[in-house]
Amino acid sequence: MFGTYAHASGPSAARPAATVPARLAAAVGPEAVPPPLLMLLGMVSTQVGAAIAKQLFTATSSGGTTALRLGFGALVLLAVARPTLRLGLRTAGVVAGFGVAMAGMNLAFYAALERVPLGVAVTIGFTGPLLVSLITSRRTRDLGWVVLAGAGVALLAGIVGGPGAGAGNAGAGLDGVALLLCGVVALGWAGYVLLGKVVSSQLGSGRGLALGMAVGAVCVLPFGIADSGTRLLDPWTLTLGLGVALLSSVLPYSAEMAALRRMPARVFAVLLSLEPAVAALVGVTLLHETLGWLQLLGIACVVGASLGAILKRPAG
Repeated sequence: MFGTYAHASGPSAARPAATVPARLAAAVGPEAVPPPLLMLLGMVSTQVGAAIAKQLFTATSSGGTTALRLGFGALVLLAVARPTLRLGLRTAGVVAGFGVAMAGMNLAFYAALERVPLGVAVTIGFTGPLLVSLITSRRTRDLGWVVLAGAGVALLAGIVGGPGAGAGNAGAGLDGVALLLCGVVALGWAGYVLLGKVVSSQLGSGRGLALGMAVGAVCVLPFGIADSGTRLLDPWTLTLGLGVALLSSVLPYSAEMAALRRMPARVFAVLLSLEPAVAALVGVTLLHETLGWLQLLGIACVVGASLGAILKRPAG
């Protein structure tokens, strides 16, 4: 949806040379990339953006990083989608709720990254939309996947397996503040999914996301200013913040939308279930975070619960 497509129009369209840019764009554009690879690139982009954001904490703060991500992301998406501001009262309320959920989810996520590895924060947060999907399925056998996901969170939090199983590092359990923040991420992610579906159906996915992110940016701006002040205006900090916004919001969304147009929704969901594993891999590779075997087992439980719920669901 956010890709750039070259096309010829008018009298110059008759010239053979005018078709070269269009053919080149088709050859190297999103449509030339297999959908599963697009999905993988989108997930890697999201988690690399989170890794860069974690490095930003030394120059600003988690609140400042959130403000930069949502602020730059909103500016880019608003410029591309150009949504109308003529909204009915009910639609405006849903957009506002969507933006608040996005703001809360991102604030809690970046605050959690100050305390836990990337893979742990993403995995626990992922249980929010996963549990919403399982609970609303109304199938008794899905309770087994709920239990499996809960076991995964317990392993990550150190509730099961002793203090060495926790998420703070290889040898410490998840403290109360970190667990609370990860829980807020899960709730915010669930709200983001539920409200996002409504916003998308009423405004379209691109316009709805742009307006929701703009609301979220306004909500988090006071936290960013309070935490970071004038440090937000540092040129290098602004550059990194723009990079985080592009990697974590604009590029993954574009890749996922391009992939979804060309693959069944179930296949899309299966691939998206690998997000916690990708986050853990990026955390270990780029941030040199240490994960114990019980933590890896916890991540595998959550990924397995998601895959199981999707693959066992009837098609249609």
